[in-house]
Amino acid sequence: MLDFPTWKKIWLWGLTALAVLAAIPSLFSAANISWPDTLPDPEVNLGLDLAGGSHILLEAQASQVAAQRLENMEESVRSLMRNAEPRIRIGDVSTSDGRMSFMLDDPADVDRAREILLPIVNGTGLTREWDLALVDDQRIVLTPTEDGLEQAVSDAMDSATEVVRKRIDSLGTREPTIIRQGDTRIVVQVPGLQDPDQLKELLGQTAKLEFKLVDEDALPSDVAEGRAPLGSEIFPYSETSDFPGQFVAVERLGGIRGDSLTNAQAGIDPQTNESVVNITFDQQGGAKFATLSTENVGKSFAIILDGKVISSPYFREPILGGSAQISGGFTAETANNLAISLRSGALPVDLTVIEERTVGPDLGADSIKRGMLAMLIGSVAVIVLMIASYGRFGIYATIALVINVLMILGIMAGLNTTLTLPGIAGFVLTIGAAVDANVLINERIREERKRGRRVVAAVENGYKEASRAIYDANITNLIAGALLFIFGSGPVRGFAVVLVIGLFTSVFTAVVLTRMWVAGWLRKTRPNDINL
Repeated sequence: MLDFPTWKKIWLWGLTALAVLAAIPSLFSAANISWPDTLPDPEVNLGLDLAGGSHILLEAQASQVAAQRLENMEESVRSLMRNAEPRIRIGDVSTSDGRMSFMLDDPADVDRAREILLPIVNGTGLTREWDLALVDDQRIVLTPTEDGLEQAVSDAMDSATEVVRKRIDSLGTREPTIIRQGDTRIVVQVPGLQDPDQLKELLGQTAKLEFKLVDEDALPSDVAEGRAPLGSEIFPYSETSDFPGQFVAVERLGGIRGDSLTNAQAGIDPQTNESVVNITFDQQGGAKFATLSTENVGKSFAIILDGKVISSPYFREPILGGSAQISGGFTAETANNLAISLRSGALPVDLTVIEERTVGPDLGADSIKRGMLAMLIGSVAVIVLMIASYGRFGIYATIALVINVLMILGIMAGLNTTLTLPGIAGFVLTIGAAVDANVLINERIREERKRGRRVVAAVENGYKEASRAIYDANITNLIAGALLFIFGSGPVRGFAVVLVIGLFTSVFTAVVLTRMWVAGWLRKTRPNDINL
């Protein structure tokens, strides 16, 4: 127990020094002292409650998910019936009243159509997504189930949360909090971001990109009045396009969606010197875009972003490379934001900002000051008590306590974690809990001496027996901290992070380091008694 070879000492001191050095940039930052740019600068990130920042609450409309499912089902049904061998002809397709229905031209095709539709009706999971019914011997009606719709909304919100996370990460912000709240809401907190306008603009953009053929048979007079031919729909031109305030009719089905994109980068058109967005399709999307452009050379197509046409160029020639360029009166900033949104993926549902607030850093600075004061008072009280009670062993415990705090800071900085106000509470709690191990050890050594054991035997047995209780207690605390981190959110997780890191560093400093120091002292002085 008290045998520490040289290699072990070097390893323990090296590990300690590495963690302590990682804490120095954070200490410099807290003291408003500049850190050299040439040196690594891992720092502890401050949470929204300490550094201030932006808080936004987003809400989605479940009805939009239902409408999108009906449109997807219609397109799937048309494609499946068209590709059936032999082809199944259908007509009178309707998506009204929250359900999708169609009429079979030949009643003899009912069984074949039902068999083809069963896989998409049943879905891939345990939840039945659609109910299929036959009306008047020729009309098939597909009605979404409540369980299927709830699952679709949940999946859409999970996907939206991930898209929001990617977009915010692309801004370079540190440790944002992005969590679902209820069935249709997402909470976004970005520490250090005092101006939420850019954040709202980025998150408010669905980035639903579509390429659809322009219906050139539509009468301009009908389009101007918002009347679209059968099988087409009307979209307005965006304010930044060449035709603001005007409308265009496009074919409702077909085309290509933005979910086929693999990359999007802002750039400059060398011919016009305008800001553009260069996009790249995946293999399937590239092949589909090549087919669309090849079959429609000389025809115009609309580039639709979030329900507005930003451009309607012509297919002058087939586009076979799987890439394209989007232009539409962008500035460098808007082109970059659009590229970020497209790279992150389109939001499956529109998100509306229903609550926003900006938290200033003043409250956080006051919290830090009070937290540091509480930590200082607690530390001084503990140090005085330990030295008064255990003498030299209390000094070792005090040094271990200081190293413990620095190691927590260093590890948090190295892991790029965030310190919140509850995290400061975790720090204060760790200071009190850290000395518990030393108290157990020193009291056990004192008992062993009262039983008549020699100094070395008493110290060795004291560390050995007390370590069992220390490990048991910290394992139960570790389980509690892990559960808080897994099931908690926001400030609760901030507290759990400090707690869990503090458990490891407390055991390391209080048990391992102090044992190494005590062993060195005993080997050097060989005392006949110890003052405990």
